[in-house]
Amino acid sequence: MGLIPRRKSKWDEQPTAPCEVLLAADGRRDFSERAIAEAIALSQSGPVAVVTIARIYGTQFGIPNPGLMPTKQEMKARHGWVGSAVDQIVAAGVTADGQVSVTRKATKSLARVARARGAKLIVIDETPETGIRRFV
Repeated sequence: MGLIPRRKSKWDEQPTAPCEVLLAADGRRDFSERAIAEAIALSQSGPVAVVTIARIYGTQFGIPNPGLMPTKQEMKARHGWVGSAVDQIVAAGVTADGQVSVTRKATKSLARVARARGAKLIVIDETPETGIRRFV
């Protein structure tokens, strides 16, 4: 009986190292300068984790449909936003890392990341129309 090859995961492993501040966004736009500055100011000695959301827009017949997943352009944009925020935080002398979370439920995903990373403070950069802060 031969070995069954292990399937490669479609997504990268998400960071789980502890962080002091979690900079989170709902994934509708780039991080604001104000939110980045606040995350830098709040991090006393620990690292900052940057997280944004790439939304899955539902299911078809109870299973995920590839047409409802984020497109390559959307993922590239989200990775650019996270990379830009991480670069600005590192330029200010604070250690930082980032991730893009692909999910249907943004608030649950952000709460799960904050819990897994042991974040002491969360800075939420929201689009004014969404009001994600009231759900978290």
